[in-house]
Amino acid sequence: MSDDNATEAVRQWRAAAPGSVLLDGLHALKHAIRFDAEVRQVITSDKAGVLELAAGLAGDVTGRIGELLVEVPDHTLRELVPRGHTTRIAALAARRDRTVNTAALEAPDRRAPVVVLDNPRNLGNVGAVVRLAAGFGAAGVVTTGDIDPWHPNAVRAGAGLHYATAVEQLPLDGFPPGPLYVLDPEGDDIRSVTVPDDALLVFGSERHGVSPELRARASRLLALPMRPQVSSYNLATSVAMGLFHWAGPEQLPASRR
Repeated sequence: MSDDNATEAVRQWRAAAPGSVLLDGLHALKHAIRFDAEVRQVITSDKAGVLELAAGLAGDVTGRIGELLVEVPDHTLRELVPRGHTTRIAALAARRDRTVNTAALEAPDRRAPVVVLDNPRNLGNVGAVVRLAAGFGAAGVVTTGDIDPWHPNAVRAGAGLHYATAVEQLPLDGFPPGPLYVLDPEGDDIRSVTVPDDALLVFGSERHGVSPELRARASRLLALPMRPQVSSYNLATSVAMGLFHWAGPEQLPASRR
């Protein structure tokens, strides 16, 4: 690439960056494209190598990736994506439209739960939960508190699957409709309860659990089975157990059973 072309790529990247979501790595980009994200800019330090990798991992979108790719020197890529960047490709995309998310979360005929993370503290866990919600076909993921669920670290942990489900940060009074099924150690064993399709499955923060305010609003408290003297599960593991119980093997996508 010529110096002029590299300079223009940098200019375009910096112009597109404000308000955009950073997609760090091929997996995040491939899922964003598959689920119709508005991808604004894609840069790589190794176009041939990335296209070869994409052909093996994402053949269905390799052509589109090739159309979007702009090659820049490796030092330019590191300059534009400096924080923990270890891959050869990065992209910028528009955040999923809030009105689309709201429609999915508030649909009166919603046939899948919404996962609620009450004040989560770990961005990797948030991304892992988004990935689970997308895989199970949950209606979406709602977070409370001050962590942005669209932070680049969460999007990376979610492999770009924020575009496959509704992900929003909402206050308690802005929750979508539905009964609140709150995971709590003092609740009923989840194996004895049928979780309705329109439920909000609520999980507390990694350290402090569900807030008293949210717990007080619970329609029902549910507890995950746990061996005595084991204090807790990882947040994403807990969500996986809750969603698996809701879905059951018969409701999982047939190609993934």
